[in-house]
Amino acid sequence: MRKFAKRCLALLAAMVMLFALAGCNTKEQPQDLVTIELNEVTHSVFYAPQYAAMELGFFEEEGLRVELTNGGGADKVMTAVLTGGSDIGLAGPEASIYVYGEGREDHCVVFAQLTKRDGAFLVSREPDPDFDWKDLAGSYVIGGRAGGVPLMTFEYLLRQKGLTPNVDLTVDSSVQFNMMAGAFTGGTGDYVALFEPTASLLEREGKGYILASIGEQAGEVPYTAYFASKSYIEQNPDIIESFTRAVYKGQQWVKEHSAEEIAQAIEPYFPDTDLELLTAVTQRHKDIDAWNDTPIMKQSSFDKLQEIMEQAGELSARVPFDEVVDNSFGEKVTKE
Repeated sequence: MRKFAKRCLALLAAMVMLFALAGCNTKEQPQDLVTIELNEVTHSVFYAPQYAAMELGFFEEEGLRVELTNGGGADKVMTAVLTGGSDIGLAGPEASIYVYGEGREDHCVVFAQLTKRDGAFLVSREPDPDFDWKDLAGSYVIGGRAGGVPLMTFEYLLRQKGLTPNVDLTVDSSVQFNMMAGAFTGGTGDYVALFEPTASLLEREGKGYILASIGEQAGEVPYTAYFASKSYIEQNPDIIESFTRAVYKGQQWVKEHSAEEIAQAIEPYFPDTDLELLTAVTQRHKDIDAWNDTPIMKQSSFDKLQEIMEQAGELSARVPFDEVVDNSFGEKVTKE
């Protein structure tokens, strides 16, 4: 009986010790992390700093767990954020400009910029090593959703090259962002503007050929950024600051590492893309300087975005930079 009692006491002591050890590691337990519902406009290697931050534990270091959703278009991402379906959105800043212009009191505010130029590549049905932008005259191009930054930036570039959209060539704006590759492989259009790794996958399959980088030609613009409703930011400044800090860590890590190292880090987020192709795609983005080094948005870039929107006929009046963009979180984390 005494032996049995001793065994019970020993077992009880062991259990107490286990609970004590578990208590010492509460910061590492998933239940202690704040869950953030993040809605991204599409799933692309273009957002490598974000995936690197997720995979390398930068968000967890900030006490956050990110649950990722593919919105399939900036309009859908914005709707999710405004209705409370998502906490934070990743899409073009034009979505926030539209909402502010509508006079909504609890509009969305951009607090961190991720990419600084268009991430799409022009894809054709046939290889063309001597491609010139003027070759698009008389062609049919699937350009993107009307009102979205991808289409507006592409049309801006066409004008820079001396081509007037839907005069010198047809630019189809009726296809939803995540349906463009399918429409092209299904027989629509002579060209299509696609993100990676979709563009390279089509090229590997012999269904398309990458001709040029739209972003490299169009120049710097605040193409993709994080935003949340004004009320969410006011109620959760610590979360926004922590999120921004994690993004900044991802941006700096990507800046300091090779395409192969980046590809290895983000590989879990692209299970259908082999490492060789993922590395090549990542290098392509590094070559065009696609990613912002910090979360801070320049007002000059924001003004250029509004110019692009005006040229596209999507903006009747410009909105104040300080009403739609809040750089305070980015400025704080970059000074630490």
